[in-house]
Amino acid sequence: MALFMQQLPIVFGALNVGFLQTLKLFAVTLIGALPLGLIISFGSMAKFKPLQFLTRFIVWVVRGTPLMIQLLIIYYFPGLVLHNPIWGGGEDGRFLAASLAFIINYACYFSEIFRGGIQGIPVGQDEAGLVLGMTRSQIFFKVKLLQMVKRIVPPISNEIITLVKDTSLARIIALQEVIWAGQAFLKGSNGISGAIWPLFFTAVYYLVFTGVLTFLLGKLEKKLDYFH
Repeated sequence: MALFMQQLPIVFGALNVGFLQTLKLFAVTLIGALPLGLIISFGSMAKFKPLQFLTRFIVWVVRGTPLMIQLLIIYYFPGLVLHNPIWGGGEDGRFLAASLAFIINYACYFSEIFRGGIQGIPVGQDEAGLVLGMTRSQIFFKVKLLQMVKRIVPPISNEIITLVKDTSLARIIALQEVIWAGQAFLKGSNGISGAIWPLFFTAVYYLVFTGVLTFLLGKLEKKLDYFH
């Protein structure tokens, strides 16, 4: 028991550092993927057929392949195939590569949610807006956008919760997120080795984080109930 109490602050110190990396990856992914997903959704609905086909093909490829494979390709391809290791070997390079992979992956998933939300709004609203002399951009931002937000909040919320757990995949390229930090004590870290109990604490970090997000997203959904 004394040894456990001695190891506890060391383990929590390492887990806190790893969790901060997890939070950074989560935040950067959302900031990049949400607007990019909206742009991709416009491409997938474009009347210019080559653009529509290309956009939908990219979305199909990204959604149809594992995020882990995309991480490995984005991180290792420049160095191994192009002989141009743009990411370097440090933690910052691994974080940039992971961020790019996560943003592209989640933007494609978000784009399909956005597309469904936009196309689910009755076409008559476009026609009414045009009759009133509004431009298509005015119709989208002033009439359709808030209705779309109401429709997409539940599926977007599910993807956001999934993103929290998917950040753990970044350890495949040795990004030192919270699970990487907990697993390090199995192999030997800070004088501690063969300890599995830190991994149980990593689960607590995820449970608390997802619990807070679920509460906040639920509050947002209730605030949008006036669109019923």
